[in-house]
Amino acid sequence: MSADKNVLFGIAAPQIHSRFPVDTAEIQNYIQRAEALDFHSLWVQEQAGLRAGAGALEGVSMLSYAAGLTQKVRLGAAVFLINLRNPIQLAKSLASLDQLSQGRLIVGVGLGAVTRLYQAYGLSPDRRVARFIEALTLLQKLWSEEEVTLEGQFWQVQKANLLPKPVQKPHPPLWFGANAPVALKRAVKRGSGFVGAGSSSTADFRVQVEVIRAALAEAKKDPADFTIAKRVYIAVDRDRERAAARTRDWFGMYYGRAEVADRVAVWGDAEECAAQLKQVIDAGARLLVLNPMFDMMDQLETLAGEVIPRLT
Repeated sequence: MSADKNVLFGIAAPQIHSRFPVDTAEIQNYIQRAEALDFHSLWVQEQAGLRAGAGALEGVSMLSYAAGLTQKVRLGAAVFLINLRNPIQLAKSLASLDQLSQGRLIVGVGLGAVTRLYQAYGLSPDRRVARFIEALTLLQKLWSEEEVTLEGQFWQVQKANLLPKPVQKPHPPLWFGANAPVALKRAVKRGSGFVGAGSSSTADFRVQVEVIRAALAEAKKDPADFTIAKRVYIAVDRDRERAAARTRDWFGMYYGRAEVADRVAVWGDAEECAAQLKQVIDAGARLLVLNPMFDMMDQLETLAGEVIPRLT
């Protein structure tokens, strides 16, 4: 789906659940309906935490499942916190996923602002930027080079060859999640896209886009080759107060901070939601990752049938 042929629309995967075991028939129906409605992409996010309320299926597993159910929708992650993953294992998993999806993968990566989980993962937050850059370098080398040798601070690899390589060459698109100016500039230097977080406001996103555009100009990179995207939590409901209450409850469950919803989420009837999404587009988004939080199938249909047409 596109607005004026320039803006694309992705949709969040049915990744987050409060009842278990999950309803696989419901998940399948949603994924296949998203493709039938011609959404550009289906997106997961990293949920590395151990909070009781945040029941999210693991991202690579979710996308692999979706790959087997679809033929054309692109499959994206926004974003993998690669410091909390082994880069060799992640490179293998994602190369396999790109093979199984026949080259439909978009890999979002991020450093992440929170370090409280490092100890649980057996890591130190010290030198986390260096770890991130080295992990990213190793991922790219394993995907694109026939014989990889790396004598790094954190990983040492001698004459390694990862097979199979990804279908996409030299590797799947790397899009960065970032907030601080230095991280945004790193996204331009190392990646081909930027994804604004769902937990950031439209005003925050506008400032981030300005930094991105300045960095692209400084690097003499064509902006047309760099995708700017934004995840948007959204609830379409004619009863505005009901939508607000349910959205705040969801933010309290998933983020542990209900008040964040008022700053970053979009809710209201189709016309109001479209108007708020137009503000995100005006701030620079060329792909909107629409993220319903409840009544997923109903929201999917309403977004495709009532909201997106108002933006085209």
